[in-house]
Amino acid sequence: MRVLGVKSSHGARTRFAAKATGGQVIQLGNDNYWYHTFTANGTFTPSTSLTVDVIVVAGGGGGGHEYGGGGGAGGFLLGSGLNVSGANSVTIGAGGGAGGSSPGGDGNNSVFGNATANGGGGGGNGFTGTVRIAGANGGSGGGGARGAGAIGSGGSATQGNSGSLTGYGNNGGDGGNGGTYTGGGGGGAGGAGNSDGAGGVGAGGTSFANYAIINAIGVATGKGQLSGGNYYFAGGGGGGRNASRAGGLGGGGDGGTGSAPGATGTVNTGGGGGGAIDTGGIGGAGGSGIVIVRYAA
Repeated sequence: MRVLGVKSSHGARTRFAAKATGGQVIQLGNDNYWYHTFTANGTFTPSTSLTVDVIVVAGGGGGGHEYGGGGGAGGFLLGSGLNVSGANSVTIGAGGGAGGSSPGGDGNNSVFGNATANGGGGGGNGFTGTVRIAGANGGSGGGGARGAGAIGSGGSATQGNSGSLTGYGNNGGDGGNGGTYTGGGGGGAGGAGNSDGAGGVGAGGTSFANYAIINAIGVATGKGQLSGGNYYFAGGGGGGRNASRAGGLGGGGDGGTGSAPGATGTVNTGGGGGGAIDTGGIGGAGGSGIVIVRYAA
């Protein structure tokens, strides 16, 4: 791995310094790209007009409390072959807060230039405290809770295209009925949350558009969740349930069982937090977002 400002030779080819500043800047020895990874606010400033690929992931929503829904993943934006120049402001959205006797908090937006990824919706909560059994709307929607005599609906996805980037987000799952008393799973960038509590899968894998770019970014930067040889971002949180419900691939936190809390969404994936089931459980906080830009060396 090479860092900004290094000039080295590999066989007949010579590679020079990066063509932009901002974020953590790396290049792999066997790769033809520079990568700029932003995990905090900053500015991407090319020294000349560049053609770039970019992903923008917002913060995931927090999971709800007491039969609570999983948090929705942060909205996911993907662009390929984009022309950029000048200073491009970057904002990294924080994850939504954990739901303790309350619904999960909504995630915060991430921004690259004029493109905005919407924060994920918080999961609903069921029986006590400040009750909102419906999942909140967001980049991907939060899962609904199972309340007293009522079932919360999953939140709706709000992520559309933004700037020149293509947006991805899905709805949260509804709360479950009957003896399961399940919180719905949070929506993910690659699929909706489930009413049985499973979180929606995130962006990545061979079924997702431009997965090769997502995988290359994951390999180069080590960001995202690796599963089955593919990298994923923006997975929904699992709902709280008596039997564990997994968060979606892409950093979604698992739903809690018994008095155990819901798991936190993975940092810098935009994964939603897991919902909790019992009065002693607390929903997991959402994972923070990320922005990654790459261009040819």
